[in-house]
Amino acid sequence: MRSLLLFCLVMLLAGCSGPQVNDYASEQPRLELSDYFNGELQAWGMFQNRSGEVVKRFHVAMTGTWHGDVGKLDERFTYSDGTTERRVWTLKKQVDGSWRGTAADVVGEAIGHVAGNTLNWRYKLRLKVDDTTYVVDFDDWMFLMDGQVMLNQAYMSKWGIDLGQVTLSFYKPAAAVLVD
Repeated sequence: MRSLLLFCLVMLLAGCSGPQVNDYASEQPRLELSDYFNGELQAWGMFQNRSGEVVKRFHVAMTGTWHGDVGKLDERFTYSDGTTERRVWTLKKQVDGSWRGTAADVVGEAIGHVAGNTLNWRYKLRLKVDDTTYVVDFDDWMFLMDGQVMLNQAYMSKWGIDLGQVTLSFYKPAAAVLVD
């Protein structure tokens, strides 16, 4: 009986482990939030429920502005059903290198860590569905692929139960090259 309990405990703990942001510390190119999220960007994404069904598709037009280690990211969403939404993030780099983010629909602060080409945000979001607002947990992973493309996979849960995932592809146009 003890062996069975020990085995179950080990399996439970192993199931809770997952990738850590520092696992990506050597990945290139290095992600600098104030560089990538500066200026005009676009993203295309979708939300899939826990069964994998695509429930919603969307486009995001973004503008990032920075003053030192504080940035504003203005996100304007257009969903496939024609509805729109806006979220304005304030991002602040901390002394220890971590990031804090706030937005009107984020409960408290989002806490983010960058290593190599990767950002991992964790936060609670007020999510409006029909006439009800739910507070859901996000485990949000962003991977810089090159100077223009970033891929994003965010896992949404409530009370530890998987609700679905959001997948996005960010695109930042290359800076125009001026030739004299």
